[in-house]
Amino acid sequence: MTRPARIIQFTLITALLGGCVYYNGMYNANRLAHSARKAEREGRTFEANNLWGQVATKAESVLVRHPTSKYAEEAAVLRGVALARLGQCEEALEPLSRTTLVGKPGDLTEDALLATGRCQLALDNIPASEAAFSQLLDSKNRDRRREAHFQHARLLRQSGRFQEALRALEGVKDPRADSERILALAGAGHLPEALALADSLIAKRDTTRAWDSLMVLMGQQNPAAASQLLDRIRPLPVRSPDIPARRLLEDGIRLASSDTARAGARFREAASIGGHNDAAGRASLQLILLQLRRARRVEDLPPVVQALKTVSVRFETVAEEATQLGATVGGIHGAATSVTWETPRGDLRLFLAAEAARDSLRAPVLAEGLFRRIVDDYPNSSYAAKVVLAIQQLDSTWVDSARGLLEGPYLDSPYLAVIRGESSEEYRQLEDSLGAYAATLVVKPPAAGLPAAGLRRAPTARDTLDQPRRRAPAPGASRVPVQ
Repeated sequence: MTRPARIIQFTLITALLGGCVYYNGMYNANRLAHSARKAEREGRTFEANNLWGQVATKAESVLVRHPTSKYAEEAAVLRGVALARLGQCEEALEPLSRTTLVGKPGDLTEDALLATGRCQLALDNIPASEAAFSQLLDSKNRDRRREAHFQHARLLRQSGRFQEALRALEGVKDPRADSERILALAGAGHLPEALALADSLIAKRDTTRAWDSLMVLMGQQNPAAASQLLDRIRPLPVRSPDIPARRLLEDGIRLASSDTARAGARFREAASIGGHNDAAGRASLQLILLQLRRARRVEDLPPVVQALKTVSVRFETVAEEATQLGATVGGIHGAATSVTWETPRGDLRLFLAAEAARDSLRAPVLAEGLFRRIVDDYPNSSYAAKVVLAIQQLDSTWVDSARGLLEGPYLDSPYLAVIRGESSEEYRQLEDSLGAYAATLVVKPPAAGLPAAGLRRAPTARDTLDQPRRRAPAPGASRVPVQ
């Protein structure tokens, strides 16, 4: 054989071998994907995830070795499907966005649309998710058609279109559909029907249903409904003795902003049945937070400091949080009881305390009283206008009085100038001064026990003026920056 002939033969053999290597790679990836789908259908989730991981690896290997092949796009999409099934949606969407497969019939195209719809829904991109699922509602494949109908109903419910979700769920035969119906019924205001459906599942002793996830989702729509659902599932057996206390704690947190009485009852029960576990400790801490929100006078604070000290000693998992909160409460009490109208920079200290009461303790009545002390004792403070604005936010009935002050003695305040859209160097100096004074009050609390006074750190709540730049969280008595 001549030398040119041998070169041609070698080239052909190399191409054939390369093609075989590529073909084998794609064949193995598709075979693994088929096995992963089968494992999913049969409920073997762990095995399915393991197989999808191998699919992603095989498909990526094909892409790296043969990036210009006519099958590279197929490998990319298959990798995207595998990543989506593994929950890695942000990484999956780029390979799933390959568009030339769109419109072509086939399992991979429909799998890609399902994966895209699921991932976009997980990332709360409702329009993109709906666009993907809508292409599969008439799929010839029964399993993908059923999944598309279920996921479409889910996105309707997730976007608040509850009646549409209920219509979309009609005829859907899927074990997950009942949970979606409960959520859609509750969201649409049909609470008795939602709870009746839940009762029918509870009567079957259905412990496989994700009741905790269902309560979380329902609680986002209707905390009172989620609380009623908790009462219904309590007779069901649980896997761990810590679960009942944790459920009560979570229910109380959901209710805290709308029904403090019921929230308090949940926290007390969680603390009583939880022993020394984390849920009991957090429930005890939540009870103290509820107490703080009702605080009206600084005299209400010393018993809270003692209660926080008890919690920090009894529950190790929340000891640091209790200590930090105790430092803040102690600092507020110390400022309120030690500052008088003669105290240098007393308005600074009181403002820090008032902000902490408002933003950290969420005690609006206590905070308002401290703010008003600044107006009464330090009427000439450079920060008085800022204080008036803070009081106005806490007491809507004070609007007329606030307007009189803002249009009268405080009309030329740099803070009002900023609200009017004017540039003010004096405003920036005042804010720098706030930061400098706040830094002088930063005190690190001891590892154990609670200090009786001193703010542990400067508050980090949003500015009263809602400025985009980060502000220091305290006012001052002087217009000269503190060095």
